[in-house]
Amino acid sequence: MSDILSKPLKSARKPKGDGHLRRAEILRAAERIFVVEGYEGATIRKIADEVGVSSTCLYMHFRDKDQILLEICTAAMEELLSINTEITARPIDPVERVRMMLNAYIDFALKHPNAYRLVFCSSPLAASMQKQEVTLDLGDQCYQRFSGAVREISAQARLKIGDPRTVPQALWAACHGLVALMLTKPQFDWADPSELSKVMVDGLLFGLIAD
Repeated sequence: MSDILSKPLKSARKPKGDGHLRRAEILRAAERIFVVEGYEGATIRKIADEVGVSSTCLYMHFRDKDQILLEICTAAMEELLSINTEITARPIDPVERVRMMLNAYIDFALKHPNAYRLVFCSSPLAASMQKQEVTLDLGDQCYQRFSGAVREISAQARLKIGDPRTVPQALWAACHGLVALMLTKPQFDWADPSELSKVMVDGLLFGLIAD
């Protein structure tokens, strides 16, 4: 994880006539720059230089840096929502569904550290309520699928403590705390992520749920 925010080699300037630059390439570069430089420091020029094109070329794909940032955050939330939706559809015990969602959340964060930091560890869209509404709605859908599984457990009278409101909040907060520490403190001698997440998730569920 020590290389999460390491700067990749700057792309050579792409000659004219090479065709349209893939939007994904711009988004990847912008994602890293937003995390490292912050919202104010992430300029269109810096993003264009990172991918080796002119600012004019970049404007052919995105109206402004707000649109780039919104697309990064939206794509991240849509992917997480897709994961939760797929798990929700499985005909399995709700405890296992909760376990799978928590592990998937941690796995998602560690596989997409920059996007995760932008969505969950900062508020670069805070200046625009209109922009926030998109990601807030997707986030709410993700959370409703997760909390719905906890409500199923509660309906089966299997919660040792807490209720359908406090338990999912506590579980989410615990997982966020773990991944936020792992992403922001990469110099710490962390255990294997899969083993660490298993210990935490299983420990939490053991303490909360009666089987």
